[in-house]
Amino acid sequence: MKPEVTAAVDRLNAVLEEVDEAAVRAPSRLPGWSRGHLLTHLANFSEAMTRQVEEALAGRLVEMYDGGRPARDAAIERGAGRPAEELKRHVREAGRGLIQAWQEVGPDDWDRPVRHRESTVAATVYTGWREYEIHTVDLGLEPTSDAWSKEFCLHLLEFLRPRTPDNLHLVLRAPDLEWEAGTGETRVLTGALTDLTAWMAGREPQRPVSGDLPTLNPWP
Repeated sequence: MKPEVTAAVDRLNAVLEEVDEAAVRAPSRLPGWSRGHLLTHLANFSEAMTRQVEEALAGRLVEMYDGGRPARDAAIERGAGRPAEELKRHVREAGRGLIQAWQEVGPDDWDRPVRHRESTVAATVYTGWREYEIHTVDLGLEPTSDAWSKEFCLHLLEFLRPRTPDNLHLVLRAPDLEWEAGTGETRVLTGALTDLTAWMAGREPQRPVSGDLPTLNPWP
């Protein structure tokens, strides 16, 4: 398992140490969600992904959330108003359970299928990495997207490649590298790698991205 994922979970838990009642009631950076909504989502996601891994190891395929997206959304609404300490405890315990599930995966089990995205146990690690890194930033506390590593930025850009608009050759030009996607009219955007990645992920960059910004396709 990637140590970067464990580090991302630890980073979130460190951020939550100083979070109080006022902080969890405040808006997150996701439209319509308080920090309580976001923390509930992270905890529920971790529990659901733990089940994906455990069931895969038992040779079974199950849905990510029983009842699908409507049940997922309803659970987030129900849990968002809980006290800060309960929310933080839920996040910590769920994250710990997910890390433990991954640690129990044997070398020959990473290719086992899971229902989530019709992928594999190995892919769930990368999904978790994205969820923790991005949503820690979405809390609107610290750290910001400036803390994203080059490795994470490149991974996230590859995952978000389908967001490239049709008939567009998108070039993201950072000081130390250049990333390209799509074919057609060339559109060059420049900025720090973390800012370009945040923009591609639909998040507000820490500094402006230069260039004619296209409208991106939905998340894959």
